[in-house]
Amino acid sequence: MSIPRQRGLTEQAATAAIDQARRMLRLPTIRSQFPELAETAGREQMSYLGFLSELLLAECDDRARRRSERRIKAAGFPRDKFLRKFDFDANPNIDPAMVHTLATCEWIKKGLPLCLIGDSGTGKSHLPIALGTEAAMAGHRFKYGLATNLVNELVSKPPIEATDQDHRPLRYGRVDPLCIDELGYMELNRRGAELLFQVLTERENKNSVAIASNESFSGWTKTFTDPRLCTATVDRLTSNGTIIETGTDSYRLATTRARAEEPATS
Repeated sequence: MSIPRQRGLTEQAATAAIDQARRMLRLPTIRSQFPELAETAGREQMSYLGFLSELLLAECDDRARRRSERRIKAAGFPRDKFLRKFDFDANPNIDPAMVHTLATCEWIKKGLPLCLIGDSGTGKSHLPIALGTEAAMAGHRFKYGLATNLVNELVSKPPIEATDQDHRPLRYGRVDPLCIDELGYMELNRRGAELLFQVLTERENKNSVAIASNESFSGWTKTFTDPRLCTATVDRLTSNGTIIETGTDSYRLATTRARAEEPATS
């Protein structure tokens, strides 16, 4: 299908031609913003090239925004969390400079691990979700999941090849990075622990992985009951990685208590 072309189109005919063209080229932002941008261009006496650049840049910006939104949705975050809303003053254990350095995504580009260790309410889940959001906005295919859900999926899904179950962890080698939250809350059976270890091995030095745990590394023997497997797993996650200890004092609980103690206003 082609669009009839002729010089000296009326304003209405030109608008209709633009609308038809943007449909063929799939340019929804140009359609929605064209009237406003055209009015601005006329008022500010933009050149033809200036007006064209404004149209194309608006389309590019909107496409980038929609792609970011799709990556954030595909990441599977359980809730919205952002770095700008993280209260560093409430938790002095966390170094703001380190977190903002992580937000540049260099650790992802280098395929390095990130570990956040601490009790509930200390920010150990807020930070990986917020960093994951930054990563998704920067173009990375972040994937978030609870440790138990990931292991259950590994154990229950059929293998890629019927004769080789060890190919299952390869599914998780394509996302970057992979965030495993709540590691350490529950004991894993041997098969689940082995498959999780294979995921970490598959990603080592290639694709980054972030974990959040309420247990120190010494307490992971309750999750990985095989001591050698536990040691090897910790080694995979700490080699050249960043470790952030978020502490044991829940600022979320402290904030709730402070609000409860505030005097009622009349």
